[in-house]
Amino acid sequence: MKNSLAVSQMTLQTSYSFAARENLAQHPMAKKLLKIMAVKKTNLALAADMTCQEQLLQTADELGSELCILKTHVDLLENFTPSFGSRLKALAEKHNFLIFEDRKFADIGQTVSLQYAKGMYRIVEWADIINAHILPGPGIIEALRQIGQPKGLGLLLLAEMSSFKTLAKGSYVKKAIQWAEHYSDFVMGFISLRKLTALPGMIHCTPGVKLQTGQDALGQRYRTIEEVLKKNKSDLIIVGRDITQAKDPLASAKLYRQCAWHATEEAWDLVKAQPKPILESRTV
Repeated sequence: MKNSLAVSQMTLQTSYSFAARENLAQHPMAKKLLKIMAVKKTNLALAADMTCQEQLLQTADELGSELCILKTHVDLLENFTPSFGSRLKALAEKHNFLIFEDRKFADIGQTVSLQYAKGMYRIVEWADIINAHILPGPGIIEALRQIGQPKGLGLLLLAEMSSFKTLAKGSYVKKAIQWAEHYSDFVMGFISLRKLTALPGMIHCTPGVKLQTGQDALGQRYRTIEEVLKKNKSDLIIVGRDITQAKDPLASAKLYRQCAWHATEEAWDLVKAQPKPILESRTV
């Protein structure tokens, strides 16, 4: 690979905007997401952790204009019907957002293959993005990849988590980065608390975000938008109860969208202001 170091450093310095990264990204779903973010000027993902199917679909319709991603936990739905996927996909097309099923696959390859493509949920038929733990080894990525990659779908690896005393640290994070880069034709990014790689096609999605820091009764730790997007240089925020349980969910979604986009633009401005390094041309 020619000039690999120079390309990596130049990418880190110049590909700060989502539009620029769309042109550099290779993964089809990453390109689609980056385009949505640039066109709609939103890097807000909604965690629609609801138990009622109709409530979830209504929320997707009412808030879809503010979102780049709607995140689901389909196994929470107490009144799930087979039409759920097609109805949600129609809303995603209407409002131009992607669907992320937060399944957190964590089993051997054969089992996750069935969980992804079979059973009552048929996740592969309606979810643009899924995620997985790396604890089972690379076989879990390979199994999901066999199903999702030919369809142009994407996988996020759970590299870090926002819960108290999480074990996803150190060598675990390094291995997630290594495997993400190795399987970059299917892996499109991470669930993480910060930017982990300079590769322009890797999307960093951070959960546990609120307007103020804090912690809930079950160990979920909350970080601010500024910390996540400006300091830690993540790409998008995942917000749940602060929006879905607000008195006016649409107004709350608009506020989070505006705050997140403003913080991201300020982060881009900081990158622009940095002096560009003198890069050496190297051949590896």
